[in-house]
Amino acid sequence: MAVGRALSPLAIAALALLIERDMHPYEMFTTMVERHEELVVKLRAGSLYHAVKRLADDALVVAVGTERDGNRPERTTYAITERGRERLRSTVAGMLAGPTEEYPQFPLAIAEAHNLDRGLVLDLLRSRLAQLEAQLVAMRDGLARLSDGPPRCTCWTSTT
Repeated sequence: MAVGRALSPLAIAALALLIERDMHPYEMFTTMVERHEELVVKLRAGSLYHAVKRLADDALVVAVGTERDGNRPERTTYAITERGRERLRSTVAGMLAGPTEEYPQFPLAIAEAHNLDRGLVLDLLRSRLAQLEAQLVAMRDGLARLSDGPPRCTCWTSTT
C-alpha cells in the first residue's frame, strides 16, 4: 500500500465518485449534492476543488481531459489511478475495521463530568451505552445481510 497524507472524508468521497466514472470537480460537487452527501461529509465546492488538487498531487487521480462549455471556465476531468483505487480500498477498510477515537469531545466530557450531578452523568452514560448497543445490533444485522453478497445501494438512484 502506498503511504501518503491522510485522506480527508471529502477526498474519500471524491475518490469513490471517480470509481463510478471520470468526472470534473463541479460534476462531483453536483452529484454529491444530489445524493445528499453533505450528511456524511463537510461539502463545499471550494474545498472539493482543493481536495481534488491534493489527490492529483499525490497521484491518486489524473487529469484525462479539459473542456470548455461556452463562456464557462475550463473544466478538467479526472480519473482515479490504480494507486487511488488501492488507497480508497485500504482507507475504507481501515475505517470499517476499528472504531475511531472520539478525541477530544468524549474524553473531555469524561474529564469534566464531575461538574454535573452524579445521577445525571450516570443517566447520560447509560443513554450513550444504549445508543452504542443499538448501533452494534444494526452492524450485526448488516453483517448478517452481507452473507448473501455485497449490498446494492439503491438509496441514491433516480426514480425518473
